[in-house]
Amino acid sequence: MKIAAIQMVSTPAPAQNFEVAQGLLAEAAAAGAQLMLLPEYWALMGLHENDKLGHAEVLHAGPIQAFMAAAARRHAAWLIGGTLPMVSADAGKVRNTTLVYNPHGECVARYDKMHLFNFARGEEAYDEGRTIEYGSEPVAFEAPFGRVGLSVCYDLRFPELYRALGDCALMVVPAAFTHTTGHAHWEVLLRARAIENQCYVLAAAQGGWHLNGRRTWGHSMLIDPWGKIIAQRDEGAGMVIGELDLAYLQQVRQSLPALRHRRL
Repeated sequence: MKIAAIQMVSTPAPAQNFEVAQGLLAEAAAAGAQLMLLPEYWALMGLHENDKLGHAEVLHAGPIQAFMAAAARRHAAWLIGGTLPMVSADAGKVRNTTLVYNPHGECVARYDKMHLFNFARGEEAYDEGRTIEYGSEPVAFEAPFGRVGLSVCYDLRFPELYRALGDCALMVVPAAFTHTTGHAHWEVLLRARAIENQCYVLAAAQGGWHLNGRRTWGHSMLIDPWGKIIAQRDEGAGMVIGELDLAYLQQVRQSLPALRHRRL
């Protein structure tokens, strides 16, 4: 089956981001994608970190969720919704949440980002913990082709999370990696997660200059269980698409049965 990652350069205007996402999802569906992944913060990349608080939604209500459910139904495809801000128990924060929709537009899984990015080098500094509440549980869901593990951006640096997701055919990584950290580590970390878990990895990124002055790395990609990059896009809005081949996945696991050799 074909799977696709959507790359965006999101703005502070949700309506504008909806329009871009709608076009790219339609393009991916027309190319035969049966599962599509949006990037982190796809619906809103605010001018200020507190902007997301004003757009936080409760489960099963709100324009961002309505858009994603309708898109999944329209294209009769699985849609993994990057992330959106969800209401938190802490009134001053949100959850950075991935929601999964089946081809009927039903929400079938939720994952709240567990690892929150904190980086400072010179004038470049980020601390997601100021406005985001930690998630607490790894989440995977069952699709017709196998188990899909959910993760978000900074999670990529914590391999124990991916082990906890179990035997997955596919792991997904919606992200908004900074240009600095992405240039240094993005590809090598994604390929490592694919190789060590012997599964496909699909990563959908933000990729370009945003109105808030932030530059994201992009390089959305699909990687096979041997660590080979099947498709990749450098910067700018667009998509990457490729085949998820279960026969090849089993071939890799049979020829090098590393998952069966684990001792911890």
